[in-house]
Amino acid sequence: MTQARPSKVLIQADGGSRGNPGPASYGAVLTDAETGDVLAEDGSTIGVATNNVAEYSGLIAGLRLAAELAPDASVEVRMDSKLVVEQMSGRWKIKHPDMRPLAAEAAELAPPGTTYTWVPREQNSHADRLANEALDGKRSGVTVAGAPKVEPKAEPKAEPKVRAWGPPSVPTTVILVRHGVTPHTVDKRFSGGLASANPGLSDDGKDQIRAVADWLGLLADRVDAVISSPVRRTLESAEIIAAALGREVEVEPGFAEMEFGTWDGMTFAEVGERFPDDLQAWLGSLDVAPGGGESFRVVEERVLAGLARVLDEHAGRTVVVVSHVTPIKTLVAHALDAPLDAVYRMELTPASVTVLNWYDGRPSMRLYNALPPGRDPLATPR
Repeated sequence: MTQARPSKVLIQADGGSRGNPGPASYGAVLTDAETGDVLAEDGSTIGVATNNVAEYSGLIAGLRLAAELAPDASVEVRMDSKLVVEQMSGRWKIKHPDMRPLAAEAAELAPPGTTYTWVPREQNSHADRLANEALDGKRSGVTVAGAPKVEPKAEPKAEPKVRAWGPPSVPTTVILVRHGVTPHTVDKRFSGGLASANPGLSDDGKDQIRAVADWLGLLADRVDAVISSPVRRTLESAEIIAAALGREVEVEPGFAEMEFGTWDGMTFAEVGERFPDDLQAWLGSLDVAPGGGESFRVVEERVLAGLARVLDEHAGRTVVVVSHVTPIKTLVAHALDAPLDAVYRMELTPASVTVLNWYDGRPSMRLYNALPPGRDPLATPR
C-alpha cells in the first residue's frame, strides 16, 4: 500500500561557514507538519562560501526535498536567519549581488503560498546539527526516511590541524552612540520613544555629543552612514555627529527607545508609589510592559530587525548608529549571544561609544561604553 503524501510540510534550514568566507555547509530537514515525522534530511558541504550563501543554500536544499517528496503540499519554512526570512517574505530588499540569484532560485522552487518564519537559533538545532556534521565529514547528501543511510567514506586519519582564529573578511562595523543628556536624563526620569514627552538635548548633552563628534572625526573618511533613531534627542545628537563627518542622517525606527507608556516622564520612585505591583512585575519579567508601553521582548524584536536592515544595506562598511540605552544594550547582548536579561547587568553612560563588528553575520564586540578624552571614565551612568 502506497503511503499518502503529506498535505503540509515544514522545512527547517540553516547554513554556516568556518572562516566566513571559508569551508561552508548547509543543513535542511523536511518534516510532515501534521505528524512531525521527518521525511528527509540533507547535510552537505558547498566549498568556500559566506554564512549568508550557506543559509540560502540550505533553504534551496529544503525546497528541493519538498518538491521531490511532497510536490502537492503547502510549505512553511523556519530559519534562524532573519535576513533570509525577511528577504524571501518580500519585506526587505535584496541588495547584495551574491544573494539575488540564490533568492531567485528559491522563489522558483517555492510553491505558491509558501510562508517563512524566523525562529531563535535554539529552535533550529536539527538543521544546524546537519550542517556541522557535513563540515566535520560525518555525513554527506540526502537521507530519505525509510531508505538505508549511506555513510560517507572514511578518510585516512590525519594529524589534527590547529585552525587559527581571526577575522577573515572585511567586517560591517557598527559604532553605537548613546544620545547626550536631556533634562529627563539628569532627573532620572523614564524617557521613552516617539510616544514620550520627547525632550531634546540639554546644553550639557550637546557639549557631550560635540566631544564624541570630534573624537569620531578621525574616522570621517571611513564612515559610510550616520543612522539615527527617530526620537528627538537622538536626531539632535545624530545631526551634530553627521555634520562633523560630512554625512546626512538616515532614520531607522527599529532603534527607538522602549515605550514606557503611563510611566513616561516619571521617576523610578514615582512609578513605585503609583504603580507598585506593575513595577514589581516589570522588574521580574522580560515579557511585561508598562501600561501602554513595550516589553523588553518586543523591543528586542524590532531592534534586531533594524540591525538586520543595517547589516544588509551597509555590508562591509562602517556606520554610526545613534540610539538609546535599551536598544544598545539589547544589541550588545545579542552580539555576545547572552540572554536578554543581561541588559540588567550593563551600565551605559550618555554620549558613550560602543563598537560591534559583524563578519557576515558573526558578531564581535570591540569596545563598550567608551568616552572621549576628558570625560570621567568612572562617572556614574544616568
